[in-house]
Amino acid sequence: MPVIASKLPAVGTTIFTVMSRLAEEHGAVNLGQGFPDFEPPEALKAALARHVAGGKNQYAPMAGVPALRAGVAAELERFYGRRVDPERELTITSGATEAIFDAIAAVVRPGDEVIVLDPAYDSYEPSVVLQGARCVHVPLLPPRFAVDWQRVADAVTPRTRLVIVNFPHNPSGAVLESHDLDALAAILRGTDALLLSDEVYEHIVFDGRAHQSILRHDELYARSFVVSSFGKCYHATGWKIGWLTAPPALTTEVRKVHQFVTFATSTAAQHALADVLQELPAHLAELGAFYQEKRDHFRELLAGIPFELLPVSGAYFQLADYSALSRDDDLTFARRLTVETGVAAIPLSPFYAAPPDQRLIRFCFCKKPETLELAAARLRRLTRSTWAVGG
Repeated sequence: MPVIASKLPAVGTTIFTVMSRLAEEHGAVNLGQGFPDFEPPEALKAALARHVAGGKNQYAPMAGVPALRAGVAAELERFYGRRVDPERELTITSGATEAIFDAIAAVVRPGDEVIVLDPAYDSYEPSVVLQGARCVHVPLLPPRFAVDWQRVADAVTPRTRLVIVNFPHNPSGAVLESHDLDALAAILRGTDALLLSDEVYEHIVFDGRAHQSILRHDELYARSFVVSSFGKCYHATGWKIGWLTAPPALTTEVRKVHQFVTFATSTAAQHALADVLQELPAHLAELGAFYQEKRDHFRELLAGIPFELLPVSGAYFQLADYSALSRDDDLTFARRLTVETGVAAIPLSPFYAAPPDQRLIRFCFCKKPETLELAAARLRRLTRSTWAVGG
């Protein structure tokens, strides 16, 4: 048997898979992995069936079905005032994770540096390492997980090829303000660094805020890849359909990678999404209110349980500090919570290169009301449990 030297020796099974498997084994309510337990819009399911029956079952164009790219272009202008050419600036991908990988593979070379903000989604660093480059980790500032732009500026070197930002933020739910875009533009001005903006939760923002997309900022967009997700927008994460917006020169490069990773994405599903963009024009605009109601309901359900709930401005995750319950590290605590209490959450340390001394777990509230209520009922046992602060 040949000896195989792993290209990703530090990478194992993702924490999302680990905790979901543990939840299934122990019959726990899964508030760990970020997927809804309710269905996509009926109009979307009907459109998919219609297009499958209508023969849309062969390869789609490599860049994406034209009707879908045209629909996306109209939505970008509607929400962000950004007019893009769907032929030259929009690419449909098999999920946002593919889009992220394609962008990194297209422009990052051996010896380059890529700045990421910790806690960071776990696909970024492996994608960078596979290109022979390295990540430079800049921590966000709890409890609101704000960006320390001076630390970002200090991290930029002549080797910096890419900066990755993710807002609304997974796992914290933090969002950017308009002045953050200006600060980032000032840092990148005069450099050759590019920007990858992971905006998959772009329509899930709360309390009257407007999502500060890179697409709003001319100077930043000129050097950016912007990644979005239909799965997050339409409660269909299993469809694995996303898209990438970038200026023509960057789109050309990313499509060179995309065509050899997946080439094309599900044809019938693309046609279905194109239809629904027309049939449900209010859906995206109403998504923030839909999830804000879930956020508020979940926080109310957790009242009286000895967690400190951190603020949530976007996305569909709630961070909870469990310091009043246990001194366990977050991996141990999350496992115990799943096995002993019957609720699965995600520990925060896997999102860090160097985890800080904190006791935080992430709950996902993109669930049916009855799912959240069952989870809360189980979590109330924590006030009567044998867990001690010293445990």
